Amino acid sequence: MSERSSKIRKPKSPNRNAIAQFSMARKSSLLKQTIVLSAFSILAIYALLNTFFNPTIFPSSLFAEHHSRDNFGFPGEVAKSDVNKVKIFMYDLPKKFTTGIIEQHALARGSKDASQAKYPGHQHMGEWHLFSDLNRPERDRIGSPLIKVDDPDEADLFYVPVFSSLSLIVNPIRPAGAEPVSVPQYSDEDMQEQLVKWLEKQVYWRRNRGRDHVIIAGDPNALYRVLDKVKSAILLLSDFGRVRPDQGSLVKDVIIPYAHRINTYNGDIGVKDRKTLLFFMGNRYRKDGGKIRDLLFQMLENEEDVIIKHGTQSRESRRAASRGMHTSKFCLNPAGDTPSACRLFDAIVSLCVPVIVSDGIELPFEYNIDYTKIAIFVGTTASLKPGYLVKMLRKITTKRILEYQKELKEVMTI
Repeated sequence: MSERSSKIRKPKSPNRNAIAQFSMARKSSLLKQTIVLSAFSILAIYALLNTFFNPTIFPSSLFAEHHSRDNFGFPGEVAKSDVNKVKIFMYDLPKKFTTGIIEQHALARGSKDASQAKYPGHQHMGEWHLFSDLNRPERDRIGSPLIKVDDPDEADLFYVPVFSSLSLIVNPIRPAGAEPVSVPQYSDEDMQEQLVKWLEKQVYWRRNRGRDHVIIAGDPNALYRVLDKVKSAILLLSDFGRVRPDQGSLVKDVIIPYAHRINTYNGDIGVKDRKTLLFFMGNRYRKDGGKIRDLLFQMLENEEDVIIKHGTQSRESRRAASRGMHTSKFCLNPAGDTPSACRLFDAIVSLCVPVIVSDGIELPFEYNIDYTKIAIFVGTTASLKPGYLVKMLRKITTKRILEYQKELKEVMTI
């Protein structure tokens, strides 16, 4: 992956004291930074993990009627005082950086009235979940570790709610040989440059180059053109695959989960109806670290009790992937173009034990979730040894699989 970690990743143990950090006195600026960063991580667990595993897609222009506590899974009143809660100010960005991108996405797909367009479901919609949560009234956010403030002078953190991942896919991919479209093309690069210009005019950004600002860039290519100009901020990323060590690190940034795309498995734990040993469906041909996929295809496609097949991001492919994951004991999770892939979260909601093949991967909220209890990690070199993966998985007992599934179900219901 990079210089950030050893080649074969050893998952970190969960940090059970994370919440206790909020009650510590702020004795120094460094301590304060630690507290507020931990707070944002915990907000992400509530707002992202819960909504990713139980997603709801809201119309972009209608917040109040959808933003109930039940949608976000915040616990009841857990604190008698707000003194130790982190205060966050969310910028009221110009529409072209938020809901305007939703409208552009709809217009590019032939919508006649984009004003009521919904944020489209895709694997990097964490930006929508956070934006939606922070737009709800504070009375509906009881239990959140953050308080949204209207006065920036009161804020510990500043959230920049740009839809940077959606911006990448506004223009549909045009099939080879298709006629050029007549409507003006949306420019993600222009959006990025305009965002930086807007930020540089803000007094709170200028005072320390945005070090107390939070910016989401879930897609590995999000904000790629201006990343050097916003790298001082706290970045919410899916992984560090395309981020240089001088741009991002675990010291200041937060790894967030992908949104799952397939249906959640609603049955009980068990292996009776899971006849397939190992399942994978996805794009066979990827770049960079994802090239291992083609090698795994060659090795596994003729194995008994193994289903591994090429699939694109279509509705029918997602239906087929749902059926496959719901009827398999283990789900293969090789790297995508970068070390991580959304398939891990599809596997989790399917109670299909993830087999993660990705060297040096960083996973969301590792200090709060013990991934060794819900997933199997295999180094790329070992995974490519003939027969290794299948022999290893066949040795895992039913009792052990049920233990994995029980832990997976716990993660789903956080």
